[in-house]
Amino acid sequence: MQRNNVMALVLIAFGALILLGKLAPFLGGLFGYLIPIALIALGYYGIKAGNSFFGWVFLIIGAIGLIGKFSWLIGIIFAGALIFWGVSMLKGPQKRSPF
Repeated sequence: MQRNNVMALVLIAFGALILLGKLAPFLGGLFGYLIPIALIALGYYGIKAGNSFFGWVFLIIGAIGLIGKFSWLIGIIFAGALIFWGVSMLKGPQKRSPF
């Protein structure tokens, strides 16, 4: 397959995904995760194919979109890390026994 044909198929697929996301409200949440993942995959494919500039652009845009979707999870992990850090500071340095 020629490179132009692949790009045309990718554009058609993205257009169809966006259109389905707008027309089917119950699938909007799924497409909210699927489009950033597809952008990351497209960026990875672009980097491997030799078009590193657009590959990195798609990869970074997809990663930013995916981080935005998982912000609730990142907040929970951050809060847990702060709690763990605070508890370890209260305990102070531990002396380890060689046995």
